[in-house]
Amino acid sequence: MTTYFISDLHLDPARPDITRLFGEFIDGEARNADALYILGDLFESWVGDDDPSEAGGFVADRLRALSDSGVPVAFMHGNRDFLVGDAWARRAGMRILPDPAVISLYGRPVLLTHGDLLCTDDVEYQAVRAQTRNPDWQAHMLAQPLAARLAFAQQARAASQARAGALRDAGTMETITDVAPRTVEETFARYGVDTMIHGHTHRPAIHELRVGGRDCRRIVLGDWFEQGSVLRATPDGRFDLSALPAPSRSE
Repeated sequence: MTTYFISDLHLDPARPDITRLFGEFIDGEARNADALYILGDLFESWVGDDDPSEAGGFVADRLRALSDSGVPVAFMHGNRDFLVGDAWARRAGMRILPDPAVISLYGRPVLLTHGDLLCTDDVEYQAVRAQTRNPDWQAHMLAQPLAARLAFAQQARAASQARAGALRDAGTMETITDVAPRTVEETFARYGVDTMIHGHTHRPAIHELRVGGRDCRRIVLGDWFEQGSVLRATPDGRFDLSALPAPSRSE
């Protein structure tokens, strides 16, 4: 009995090897799961449920097959795929969770979040996040022609890369883009849980900390840029965070 958590796959037609690795994981080990949780940034970008990406079709088919086999699949929006909607979720056989969400994991409450809400020191990013999660902004974006939305996604990606480069040059990349400790503590206190699982920061680790006299655990999922990253949780309370082997390069 195992529940699986993954995030930050950033699947993209430009990296077919990682998409293939995801398919192998879904068709293989994940078939024995009690449940699969995907905590955001499944795709590098998503411009609406009419997104023509081949990766989108492949992933929907694989997740639908997993769901049809009896494994519940849950998805949480990330900062790259916040426009994934109900139509694509139905196609993939998965349910969409709010961010954050408290689930019962083998009888224990666990807080799930993509992770970007914890990065409150990045004030500029939080302003952009608030705008892009606004229902009116999303409705306006989805009303645009597909070509316009694809162009916007490309521009947004270029702007993000440029900003990351500027932060690295300034030596503030590590601090600005990581979680704010005070926000982590406030979040633990607000939800009254002792375990939090998130992605976004691409800094896989299991952190033990004390909050309000309680022993707490913050588990950060890894990305799938060079290999897979999977968290396995078992009914006895164990968490195993490990990397899948790097995929072989296609010819």
